[in-house]
Amino acid sequence: MSESVNELRNIGLVGHGGAGKTALAESLLFGAGVTKRLGSVEEGNTVMDFEPEEVRRHTSISTAFHQYTWKKHKVNIMDTPGDANFFSDARTCLQAADSAIVVVEAIDGVKVQTEQAWEFADQIEMPRVVFINKMDRDRADFFGTLKNLAEIFNPKPILLQLPIGTEENFKGVVDLLSQKAYFYEKAGKSKVGEIPAEIQDQVATEREALIENIAEADDALLEKYLDGHPLTIEELMGGLRAGTLARAFVPVMCGSATRNIGIDRMMDFISDCFPSPLDRGPKVGIDPLSGESVERRPAPDEPFSALVFKTIADPYAGRLSIFRVYSGTVRADGSFYNATKETKERYGQLLKLAGREQESVSQAGPGDIVAVAKLKETTTGNTLCDESNKIRFESVEPLPTLMSYAIEPRSKKDEDKVFISLSRMLEEDPTLRLDRDQQTREIIISGIGQIHLETVMEKLKRKFGVEVNLKTPKIPYKETIKRSVKEVIYRHKKQSGGRGQFAEVHFDIFPLEEGKGFEFDVALTGMNVPRNFVPAVEKGLVEAMQSGVLAGYPVVDVKVRFHDGKSHDVDSSEMAFKIAASMCFKKGFQDANPTLLEPIMNLSVTVPEDYMGDVIGDLNGRRGKVLGVDTKGKRQVIRARVPMAEILSYSPDLTSMTGGRGAFTTEFDHYEEVPAQIVPKIIERAKSPE
Repeated sequence: MSESVNELRNIGLVGHGGAGKTALAESLLFGAGVTKRLGSVEEGNTVMDFEPEEVRRHTSISTAFHQYTWKKHKVNIMDTPGDANFFSDARTCLQAADSAIVVVEAIDGVKVQTEQAWEFADQIEMPRVVFINKMDRDRADFFGTLKNLAEIFNPKPILLQLPIGTEENFKGVVDLLSQKAYFYEKAGKSKVGEIPAEIQDQVATEREALIENIAEADDALLEKYLDGHPLTIEELMGGLRAGTLARAFVPVMCGSATRNIGIDRMMDFISDCFPSPLDRGPKVGIDPLSGESVERRPAPDEPFSALVFKTIADPYAGRLSIFRVYSGTVRADGSFYNATKETKERYGQLLKLAGREQESVSQAGPGDIVAVAKLKETTTGNTLCDESNKIRFESVEPLPTLMSYAIEPRSKKDEDKVFISLSRMLEEDPTLRLDRDQQTREIIISGIGQIHLETVMEKLKRKFGVEVNLKTPKIPYKETIKRSVKEVIYRHKKQSGGRGQFAEVHFDIFPLEEGKGFEFDVALTGMNVPRNFVPAVEKGLVEAMQSGVLAGYPVVDVKVRFHDGKSHDVDSSEMAFKIAASMCFKKGFQDANPTLLEPIMNLSVTVPEDYMGDVIGDLNGRRGKVLGVDTKGKRQVIRARVPMAEILSYSPDLTSMTGGRGAFTTEFDHYEEVPAQIVPKIIERAKSPE
């Protein structure tokens, strides 16, 4: 069984959207004979992008899974999305891989999401290889892309291959270690031929550089190399594998996924040089009882442990939980313990995912990626284990939400279904957040970006039959006063036959410090107002404060002193005093220099240094106050406070400003007075019909 673990490879395909990750996955499956035709993203017939939203948009929006066998090695492929809107899914799924293929296109080189994927691979200490794709396209520039890689990335990229030809004349690759030239025919089959004369000198030069790079990563090889002894192919391959696993360098290969050029070389590299679960070593977790660190070795006879790294919600099949087994063996139709939720879960079939297809398997061992359906409590990020040997693994946190919309059902009959259906969508996508704003009474959905939320709405309609409109959320302004008013008197008197209504109240109204809310001070003397009417007075005040006189926003930070009034033995009632209190408050509020308060957000913006000036200038233009700048690796983190109203559309604006290289997080900090020149516009907007 340990042999099969040693021959297992879990790889994630990462890179910027459009670089060709899905095309590479299709080529790997086709090259291994899993599929009979090469799927095309443009034609919408790939095995990996099968969701209707993916087919329509010609891009991956969710990680897809498949397997193939090559040179007796079983390889699990995870084809992750490259669009920034769905990068959180790429991160959570990549934690289940042991290595990554970073796909870069030869035309435009390294792009933003490639950088972010690389940074994340660094964080989780993941070995990787770079595949320079689209060598057959116009403007393909292999050496320009290689230079771009060397300038941006560390560990250093080292060259394993040279291309034969470029653009429409690209027809093969030279393997620098074996010094063999591979030429490709239309079916993607390669044949070995002579290295073209025009690149023989370059091959010799680059091969010497490669040997030096491999030797530098291994003391024994370096000593032999420096002594002038030639290194054998076996020694070089051993050094290449060891250096790749130790992340001393990152090998660079090239090809064309759509024309199946160089794919068999990549498949050999995956089998020969990428790590197995055994190479990655034990998985460290926490003992939930003692809080101490514990390890699980990737061995079939260890206690079972696994991490749920993705969930798929389906209205018919139910929830599908996808997990990576780290230790032990799990068999179909049994139960395991959810250490995160502290509950036992029963399950039925074990499923292997192959694109849209699911295949039942009898068992799964270390390194295997499988799924089970209809777990009641389990969600993404949960640890599954033996109840008698509990362990809890840390999971990658989803990226913070950056954009919010208010949701409005298109049909009245869907009002109840909206919240329930969206809650199901949250099971599948941990980057979504769903709130109900108590003040504005809006359902607020938050996500990574515009496209992210649009695809969620598409899924909502397709899977649950619910259609909604997205609107800009209302800003939860509040109203308050800036000065005190004393002896505010209001008499409520109504006589229309029979029993009348009478109540008179005398108030003093004071502003309070921010965050104090509402204080009601009863300072009555004598019996002008019977004490049984006091609760009605307070109720009238509380109701009046729900809708302020300026623009109808809730009133906060006000103290009312109820010190006198008048009543009538027959005509006074709780309702009369409630009305009098409400009207008296509104009258006094008008005279107490009322103003609007707006929510102020703490904003943290992470950008490369080159964009810092533009971002700070933009924040100043948004009425922001920059609090400071910190350095985080190669990036700068700008801390600021900005009014919520000014950053509702900050996500696309920051992307535009920084070419997609900026990121930000926000959280509510406090309320602050709205500048006087802006108040009339807000009042006018609030009073105008929608």
